[in-house]
Amino acid sequence: MSDIDSLYTEISAAIAAATSEAALEEVRISALGKKGSISEMLKTLGSMSPEERQTKGAAINGLKTRVTDELAARKDVLKEAALEARLASERVDVTLPQRAAPAEMGRIHPIAQVIDELTAIFADMGFSVAEGPDIESDELNFTALNFPLGHPARDMHDTFFFHPDEAGERLLLRTHTSPVQIRTMRSQQPPIRVIIPGRTYRCDSDQTHTPMFHQVEGLVIDKGSHMGHLKWILEEFCKAFFEVKDIKMRFRPSFFPFTEPSMEVDIQCDRSGAEVKFGEGNDWLEILGCGMVHPNVIRNCGLDPDEYQGFAWGMGIDRIAMLKYGMPDLRAFFDADVRWIKHYGFRPLDLPTLFGGLSS
Repeated sequence: MSDIDSLYTEISAAIAAATSEAALEEVRISALGKKGSISEMLKTLGSMSPEERQTKGAAINGLKTRVTDELAARKDVLKEAALEARLASERVDVTLPQRAAPAEMGRIHPIAQVIDELTAIFADMGFSVAEGPDIESDELNFTALNFPLGHPARDMHDTFFFHPDEAGERLLLRTHTSPVQIRTMRSQQPPIRVIIPGRTYRCDSDQTHTPMFHQVEGLVIDKGSHMGHLKWILEEFCKAFFEVKDIKMRFRPSFFPFTEPSMEVDIQCDRSGAEVKFGEGNDWLEILGCGMVHPNVIRNCGLDPDEYQGFAWGMGIDRIAMLKYGMPDLRAFFDADVRWIKHYGFRPLDLPTLFGGLSS
C-alpha cells in the first residue's frame, strides 16, 4: 500500500470517528491545514521531476478531493444530529392546555343563588314572582305606602333623588321593593300571593350596608288572611332556607308606615362559635320585618279594606346570604373579584330545589 493510500485510510477513519463538528474540524486541520499531512505532501511537488510531479501530483490532489468530500459529508451528518439533539433538549410545548367546560369554570353569584333558593321555597307555597322598575315615583315609593310628608326616608340623606322635571316632580331610585306591591295590587284582583326580589338603593355604606343592595318582600292579599298564616309562612321559610328541622321565632312589636300591626322577627341561633348556627342555642338574631298591610295602603290601591286584608314581610337578601354562607363583609359582594366568586360562587348546574337540597 502506498503512502497516499495509507494516509487516506488513516484520515478517512478519523473522519468517521469524529462525533462532533469540533472534532471533525480538528481532523480537517490535521489533514488540510497549513501544516496538515496532505498540505505537507503538496509542498514536496516542487522538488520532484516533471514526470514524478505529473503522476504524484494527480494522486495527491485526488486524495485532497476525496478527503474534502468526506469531510463535507460527515459535517452534514453531524450538523443534522446536533440540530436534532438541540431540538430535543430545548423543546417547548406551545400548545394551550385543554380548557375546562364553561359549566366547570363559571360560577353563580351568591345573590343570584339565594334568589333562586327563595323562589324555590315560596313557589312550593303557591307564590309567584313580581318585578318592577328600579326608578320609581315619589307617589309609589312613599305616598301610596302611607309615608307621611316630612318622613325621614324622604330626605336626601337617605334617598337617591333625580333632578325635578318641568312639573316639579322628582323620580328616585327605589329605597325598597314595596312599590311593586302597589303596582301588583293595582293591576291584579285578589287573591294575591307574590314575592318581590330586586335591587334597592339607599345612601349608606359600611361593612354591612351598601348604596345598592337586594331585598325580597312577600305580599298576601285575600279576604281571610290573618296573622296565623303569616307566622306559618315565615316559620316554614326559615326552616327550609337554613335547612334545619325546627326553629324558634320571636315576634316583637315595631312600626312601619305600611303595616299595622308591625313586627320584627328574631330567630333562634347559637353565636358562641365562629359560625352562626340556626335552630339551636339560646341567642336571638333579627332577620326581617313584617305585619298586616295597613288599611290606607289597601285603600290607596283601589281595594276595600273592609273586604280585603293581607300581610307583608321583607328582608335583605344580602344579609341572609351572609348569615347562611358565612360571608363577613357585604362590600365584597360587589367588588367583582374573581377569586371571591370562585370561593363563594355556585356551580351553574347546581339548581336549588326543595327535594334535592337548596345548597347541596
